[in-house]
Amino acid sequence: MTSELLLDRALIEEATKKSGLVWVRGAGAPAARALWHVWHEGAMCLVGDGPGEQPLPGLADGGAAEVTVRSKDKGGRLVGWTAAVSELAPGTPEWEAAVAELKGKRLNAPDGEAMPERWARECRVLRLTPTGTTASLPDASLAAPPLPSPATTRQPIPAGLPRLLARRRGR
Repeated sequence: MTSELLLDRALIEEATKKSGLVWVRGAGAPAARALWHVWHEGAMCLVGDGPGEQPLPGLADGGAAEVTVRSKDKGGRLVGWTAAVSELAPGTPEWEAAVAELKGKRLNAPDGEAMPERWARECRVLRLTPTGTTASLPDASLAAPPLPSPATTRQPIPAGLPRLLARRRGR
């Protein structure tokens, strides 16, 4: 391997390991999605496409994906890279190792210790392996409106809330 390729691989690994969130766009997906992940044995591992888990649109076994890694502290774009997507079969040693890492990072799981069994039944575990060098960063911002989601916090404030807050300030 050339020194440039080694430096690119090191940058991809370090940036992806330290970022808790990456933007991934699968082949044919309309836009990139923010996904949580773990870095395990030279690749990024994801779990999703099941009830209560993150959607993984456009990520298919044998396909490709574009990954953009953000800075954990500032949120800015650090590096972009292309990945080969492979789906891990439940019960294989690779799947078990990836799930052990993912389980430790999954926040607010509804089923706790039963999570791996649910993932084996209802979800997909994917491994995204870097295919080459880093991609050049675009000149434009790539900002886009959020994707539609049933999750929302936008609701009218209760009518009595301003009076309640004003009363607290008066004390």
